[in-house]
Amino acid sequence: MRAVCRPGPWKRGRVLAASALLLGLLMLLHARITDRGGLGSLVETFLPWFGLFIPVLLAGALWRRAASAVVALLLPVVVWLNLFGGLLGDKSHPGGDLTVAEHNVGAGNPDPLGTARDLAGTGSDVLALVELTEQARGTYEKELAKAYPYHTVLGTVGLWSKLPLSDTRPVDIKQDVGPLGDTKPADVKLSYNRALRTTVATHQGPLAVYVAHLGSVRLMPRGGFWTDSRDRNAQALGAAVAAERNKRVVLLGDLNGTMDDHAFADISSRMRSAQDEAGKGFGFTWPAKLPVARIDQILVRGVQPESSWVLPATGSDHLPVAARISW
Repeated sequence: MRAVCRPGPWKRGRVLAASALLLGLLMLLHARITDRGGLGSLVETFLPWFGLFIPVLLAGALWRRAASAVVALLLPVVVWLNLFGGLLGDKSHPGGDLTVAEHNVGAGNPDPLGTARDLAGTGSDVLALVELTEQARGTYEKELAKAYPYHTVLGTVGLWSKLPLSDTRPVDIKQDVGPLGDTKPADVKLSYNRALRTTVATHQGPLAVYVAHLGSVRLMPRGGFWTDSRDRNAQALGAAVAAERNKRVVLLGDLNGTMDDHAFADISSRMRSAQDEAGKGFGFTWPAKLPVARIDQILVRGVQPESSWVLPATGSDHLPVAARISW
């Protein structure tokens, strides 16, 4: 009876080795994935989570004693660490001249009063709110008035400040109705102006502040990941930032996407993420109960982020974010 020859360690686990190489190439070349049907945006939104496949493939390789698969895993490990390894440590520094914060307060927020009081207690110098409804606007204005003597609201976005504001104007971001229509409750009224630009008079000089809430994103049973409105909004916002003459700029908002998404190239090429440069961890903000993506952003140009963090949950389905910046 002829003995069955078992393949050697370098010939075992070819499927695992191929899977590891494909995973590494997927992360390495994510910016080249087609965005037809929103595929590229979908991959890039959850790009950090692709690292979870690495220990799964490693366990399979060790179980099969497949040396080729273990070696192939070096590619996704190196790529993931290159992309996200810098986020694992604490890059914050003490000090800073100004604290800014942003929060999508949620059109369906059942407790705007509690949310307003939580935000007033953050001690931020500048506070941006998006997804404001006509019903809840008065609550925020009343509860934040004592901590923030200056404020401006245009449509669904607003800025509250301890410092004077001037030269406030809307940013032309058109909001389209998505493929599912308006998913807000029928009794909730939203204005369609979703971005503004204003100047904050700081002790170090004028600071241009943009507040934006980009278009919604939908995961469709048919048609894939719908990002058309968001992408058009991002291009319009990128053009506004490019035309900004003030050297010091801060962008606060719910961009409905992560900065890994190449749809934000016009913005990310001109601004830096406070969380990436001065935060600790990934800074995930949505959904509030189980955050898996950072779609609420604080981006800067001409100022230095010293620290960045995620604030505790409120009644919204997003978490607030804050950053300390200096000149």
